[in-house]
Amino acid sequence: SITLGGKAIPQEHYFGVLYTDKIGASDENIATEFIDEGQNFRARLNNALSSETDLIVFIHSSYEEIFSRYRGFYSRPNRFQESTKPNGTVFILADEIPSNFSVEMQATITKKNLANIVGLLEGKRTDEFVLFSAHHDHLGVRHVASGDSIANGANDDASGVTAVIELAKYFTSMPKPERSILFTTFTAEEMGGYGSKYFSKQLNPDQIVAMFNIEMIGKPAVSGPNTAWITGYERSTFGDLLSKSAEGTIYEFYPDPYPDQNLFYRSDNATLARLGVPAHSISTTPIDVDQDYHKMSDEYETIDIAHLTNTIKAIAKAAMGIVSGVDTPTRVDTSLVN
Repeated sequence: SITLGGKAIPQEHYFGVLYTDKIGASDENIATEFIDEGQNFRARLNNALSSETDLIVFIHSSYEEIFSRYRGFYSRPNRFQESTKPNGTVFILADEIPSNFSVEMQATITKKNLANIVGLLEGKRTDEFVLFSAHHDHLGVRHVASGDSIANGANDDASGVTAVIELAKYFTSMPKPERSILFTTFTAEEMGGYGSKYFSKQLNPDQIVAMFNIEMIGKPAVSGPNTAWITGYERSTFGDLLSKSAEGTIYEFYPDPYPDQNLFYRSDNATLARLGVPAHSISTTPIDVDQDYHKMSDEYETIDIAHLTNTIKAIAKAAMGIVSGVDTPTRVDTSLVN
């Protein structure tokens, strides 16, 4: 409930983003801001959301239409990591900061314990790591009128998990590598990359030489089988090194054909890339035309096993120069990250 000047206001005139179970505030005990007409609404709102203390933001009624859209989005259940500093931000539609107000908001929080899975193959250099990763979560149970309601995610991303497992088998069968290797499958990628965000805080990013994030390699790309594309190809020399390794073979690596979709920052490589790691996703699926993406139909039967096998073999071969210490991709320029 929210009152301004002693009068209750309708629910459509406010919303809250809470990382705690409740917020109780008045004009006497909480910080306030005002977004006036003519200001950069999105920038001010995003800045308010990053506040580390409780905050009440009053928003001029000239923004009512866009306010309504944001309210619809943020009124949905929110997800956050337990380590997030507990605070709340409440947005209220009003033409000025009132002389007196009160806010009482209660949230229901349900805790879920999630886990990444990590394996380490120690190399001769114990302070340099090559990371192979994929995410083991998908969308779970979906509500449908009839038929199968489980989204299994065979391509997204059991295909990537398969690659990580097979690469682990391959490299452990080889002599001790020069650089240490981490084999990781992340949780909660589909929920916002929480697994990889947590993982990135456990390591020194300066020690990670490269990250091979493997995402949806179960279907041939639009350019045909035995090809894979790399997100953020121009951000480091990672892609060039992989392309060079494939010369003279049936396989080809090339830049992401969907630059407008900003895929470099939409998978588990993003957190480490923002820290300067040459962390890139490798994929083959034509996501612009794929009929099974994020659908219950993403089943094992849709996977091209021959293509999947050849892709895993190509990644293993392409990684040898980096694992052996011969090649080192350049770092991602953090001044250019989103």
